[in-house]
Amino acid sequence: MSGLLNGIRVVELASWTYVPCGGAALADWGAEVIKVEDTAGGDPCRNLVVGGLTPESSPVRANFMMELGNHGKRSIGVNIKSERGRAIIGKLIASADVFLTNWLPGPLERAGLTVPQIREFNPNVVIARGSGHGSRGAERDRGGFDAASYLARAGVAYALSPSDVEYPVTQGPAFGDLQGGITLAGGIAAALFHRERTGRAPIVDSSLLAQGMWAIAPDIAAADYYGVDRIPAGPAGTALNPAVNRYKTRDGRWVQLMLLQTDRFWQGFCERIGRSDLATDERFVPLSNLVANQEAATAELRRTFAERDLSEWQKTLADEPAVWATLASPREVLDDPQVAANGYLMDVTDDTGKHYRTVCAPVQFDETPPPPSHSPEYGEHTEAILLELGLDWDDITAAKDDGAIL
Repeated sequence: MSGLLNGIRVVELASWTYVPCGGAALADWGAEVIKVEDTAGGDPCRNLVVGGLTPESSPVRANFMMELGNHGKRSIGVNIKSERGRAIIGKLIASADVFLTNWLPGPLERAGLTVPQIREFNPNVVIARGSGHGSRGAERDRGGFDAASYLARAGVAYALSPSDVEYPVTQGPAFGDLQGGITLAGGIAAALFHRERTGRAPIVDSSLLAQGMWAIAPDIAAADYYGVDRIPAGPAGTALNPAVNRYKTRDGRWVQLMLLQTDRFWQGFCERIGRSDLATDERFVPLSNLVANQEAATAELRRTFAERDLSEWQKTLADEPAVWATLASPREVLDDPQVAANGYLMDVTDDTGKHYRTVCAPVQFDETPPPPSHSPEYGEHTEAILLELGLDWDDITAAKDDGAIL
């Protein structure tokens, strides 16, 4: 069942991608998520251009970044700094199970949305906060984005960059945001379970800094245990164990080997790739010798993989019992039969009838993908939500005249 959270209402006061994609995961799991946007343009992610890919140049009427973080939600446009707007946000929170936000403590305080004030609206609401650097400490009010707070400050780029490259690794858009969002969604689910069990609604906190540290926790632990900067790694393109490395094919593609139990798989692997001589070469067996002579072994495997195209290697390794994979492009992932079999992509239709796909939250229940859904238009559901809250058309008209709503 994809509707595990049916009946749960989430009020989301958040923008960009990190916290909103946590809300999108909750929507995938069945929650009703109401996205609160301001009256001065809404979520700035609506106007985000990544890699020169503008919404105007897209063949479908959808912003792919907005779809990732906001599909399945409803949008209401409210000026929460106005008196009427604050009354509306209060009614929303009073009706909610979860208040989800990435607003920092200072702006929340100025908006009259501190924890005690939120509890005045609804003492049983789970308050969930996603930040750049955590809810405590001197930098609690400092904003963050994933390339800075996750990739840079948490040590991710340092840990993943080979020592011999000129520039450290970078990331694609929202890389840390998406990891952080699904973690935050899991924390919210745990808080709802706790509330169900005990009647007490906890505060949930996570941050991009914490998520980045979790991503490279082995390196951070090793830094403490051994006094090193990170887990030792060789130059780019090498690995201490040559059977856990990437190799380039004749047509410029790559194969990732993951023969972690190398002594168990080495002989059969070598025979399968037509190099049975490597299986009996005393330099490469057992594993301790393979590691000791990794330069020679890596050279042999590089030479072998460079003799055939990727398609040939895929056929050769089709029955390989050890783990390996092709380095796939995002376009190839779209058509991966295993992706289709598991419903990992959501097929959506825009208002002109054109189809597009977006990635679902990476957790399913009872082997059931979530139903297709799209991101709401800016303030699309403002009037409908206000009517549900008990406002009449005179109230709505007055709020529009005051500029309290779109």
